[in-house]
Amino acid sequence: MTFNPQQVAIGDAMPVLQLPPISRTTLALFAGASGDHNPIHIDIDFARKAGMKDVFAHGMLSMAYLARALTQWVPQQRILSYAVRFAAITHVADRVQCSGKVVEKLTRAGRPCARIELIATKHSGEVTLAGEALVALD
Repeated sequence: MTFNPQQVAIGDAMPVLQLPPISRTTLALFAGASGDHNPIHIDIDFARKAGMKDVFAHGMLSMAYLARALTQWVPQQRILSYAVRFAAITHVADRVQCSGKVVEKLTRAGRPCARIELIATKHSGEVTLAGEALVALD
C-alpha cells in the first residue's frame, strides 16, 4: 500500500519488511557502522562468559530495521517522532519481520497526524521491539 496522507485511515497497514536471517557478518558490519563494539554482540567467548549461549543482535539493529520499514512507506520528512521499547533478544539466525499499522488519527500542534503502531518480530512470532511513530498528514 502506498502512503497517501489524504487517504490514511485507521487500520491501514504499512508494507511488511522481511529481512534475511541475522548472521555474524551482519553483527560485525553493524558494529562497525554504529560504533557499538560491545563484545556481547560479536565475541562468542565473551558472550558465553556472560552466561549467553552465543552472541546476539544489537537492539539498535532491530530499531534501524523498523525505521527502515517505516521510511520505505512514509517519507522521512513526515515523521515527527519515533520511539521503541526493547522486548526480547534477537539471536543469530533469527529472521526479523517489521510491520506497522495506523491506530489513531489526531491533531498535534494544529497539524493533522497519524499514530502508527510498529513491531519487529522473530520468525517464531515473538515480538522483539514495539514502538510507535507520529507522522504528519499535511
